[in-house]
Amino acid sequence: MSAPGHREANSCRVVGGEKLPGSAGGPEAICAAIKRAVAARSPNVHFAAEVRVVRPSMLATRLTVNGRALAEKTFAVMDGDLDTGSIERFAQSIAAAVEKAVAA
Repeated sequence: MSAPGHREANSCRVVGGEKLPGSAGGPEAICAAIKRAVAARSPNVHFAAEVRVVRPSMLATRLTVNGRALAEKTFAVMDGDLDTGSIERFAQSIAAAVEKAVAA
């Protein structure tokens, strides 16, 4: 039984992490970046993210915010593969989508 006011932890999962280039930092780095970015912009929001690695330069994400499913978000790098900088930009775009969904 949960204590009053207790919220489930936000969840993040990466599918197809074996397709990630080493320069991306791995599945754990992706989820950590998303959680940091969302916490900074929308600290009291519950979200779940399922990130699918389409190819070494592209991610697709299913996102649920406060129980509401959002449209799939895609992110791609056109001139190379994903790296830590592109993962940070991706995480910021997810945080922006969460913030927008809460404001709607």
